[in-house]
Amino acid sequence: MVIFSLLNIIGSVVLLFMMLFYILEQRSNSYTLAFGFACLGASAYGWIAGTWPFGIIELAWGAFAFNKWSKKRKVKETR
Repeated sequence: MVIFSLLNIIGSVVLLFMMLFYILEQRSNSYTLAFGFACLGASAYGWIAGTWPFGIIELAWGAFAFNKWSKKRKVKETR
């Protein structure tokens, strides 16, 4: 078993960015959008790695993040 395969490295980096953007989400609306894209990356990793339940959950998290970003953007525009 190869511990440091390219797929594992990509998955680890994507999850690192996802957690970082989740922590920074309160600072700026841009981090919410970045979190959504990181979730899509994690979903792609899940599907490629063969763990499709993880891919589905991360796809849902991405959809929730994009919805949250859209709502926050609309509130900001009305001010």
